Amino acid sequence: MASSQLKERLQAAEDWILSNPNPPSSWPWTWLYKVGRTAYAMVRDVVSGQLTLHAMSLVYTTLLSIVPLLALSFSVLKALGVHQRMEPFLFQFFQPMGPQGIEVAEKILGFVDNMKVGVLGSVGLALLVYTVVSLLQKIERSFNMIWRVPDMRSMSQRFSNYLSVIMVGPLLMVSAIGVSATIFSSTAVQALLEIEPFGSLIVAVSSFTPFFLVVGAFTFVYVFMPNTRVKLRYAFVGGLIAGVSWQAGGMLFASFVAGSAKYAAIYSSFAIGIILLIWTYLNWMILLLGASLAFYLQNPGAVSKRREVQLAPELQEKVAIALMWLVAKPFHDGEEAPQQEVLEHQMRVPGEVTRGVSDKLIRAGLLSLAGRNGDHLVPGRTLDRITVEDVLRVVRRDEDRIVDRLPRGVPMERLQVTSSGLTVTFSELLRDPNASAASGMGAELAAQAEDD
Repeated sequence: MASSQLKERLQAAEDWILSNPNPPSSWPWTWLYKVGRTAYAMVRDVVSGQLTLHAMSLVYTTLLSIVPLLALSFSVLKALGVHQRMEPFLFQFFQPMGPQGIEVAEKILGFVDNMKVGVLGSVGLALLVYTVVSLLQKIERSFNMIWRVPDMRSMSQRFSNYLSVIMVGPLLMVSAIGVSATIFSSTAVQALLEIEPFGSLIVAVSSFTPFFLVVGAFTFVYVFMPNTRVKLRYAFVGGLIAGVSWQAGGMLFASFVAGSAKYAAIYSSFAIGIILLIWTYLNWMILLLGASLAFYLQNPGAVSKRREVQLAPELQEKVAIALMWLVAKPFHDGEEAPQQEVLEHQMRVPGEVTRGVSDKLIRAGLLSLAGRNGDHLVPGRTLDRITVEDVLRVVRRDEDRIVDRLPRGVPMERLQVTSSGLTVTFSELLRDPNASAASGMGAELAAQAEDD
């Protein structure tokens, strides 16, 4: 009895999150509603295993590429003589692993210092660059999976964008560190340090500087890596939550390492490798979850029971009618053409569904793209020449002509979706002599195909 009541309550909560026709419109219920939907979608993604699989794949690629990546990133800093300023961030990354993490960081820095990029030769340098680009390519593929982006950057864009970030990114980080150090060491700030409560406030802000840099790095990754347009405010929220999670995860992992002496006794010298794998996996999961959070904040309509929405005919037909209505109404009233992204938010339907339907309507000439950026929708012809039947016919049309492969014995001409065709029974079809003859001919063709 208790279990059935619990299931009913969980089902009611799920229905309220996913299919609520009248979502809350007043604060704080709107905020709770958005948080509940986003948390539901993120938990669903983790349980489905997509994020965990990509995180595990990135762990393997990271272990192979971390030394070449740091070698290329530090090459510019070494030329300027400021590479020492980036070393504290590497030690901070491995700090939750305890003394063993510091040892790992020192070994990695030793490998990087011993690597002479200039003496590798053309083949060695090409392999070094390819290793780094392959890591960033896999990261982009993971982010595109989260953002439902089917296409990756072109090969030329990958090399130009990736290498520019690898070479310039650390330089910008060092510049930010230098600017912050200059500000805090200025005479004005030193004078304010002697005045309370400004002194305590400045000390607190300076202690949070590494955290702000981590949040900025996460935000930049969320904006840059997906092959789509990511709004800065949603990327910042995702970066902020990921930064807080990273700091909290580091403290929890440090306590885990401190109490894991038995693992060292079991695995001996392999314990440091296992701890490194777990810590790297945890970091990738935090990064991917932050990207998922930014995606659902920017695309609230993407929250659904399944990650891959089932394209039911009812869904496509009603989305097509609603989309045509939302485009035709402002056109009829002489208002500005609506933006496609705004319509997706307004209909609260996953973007891949609305884009698939709108693409069909555009190809059929019922809708057209307009606006300076080509992201607004207008009717493709005058409204008195667009009928509901036209819209439904376009949505139901099999553009790949898979329908032509159906057996000839099926009386498809009698099964058209019309008012008369919907009411005919299969008993009446089978009593029809024409249908029976066609069915017999289809059976003969099928038998001949089996003999062949």
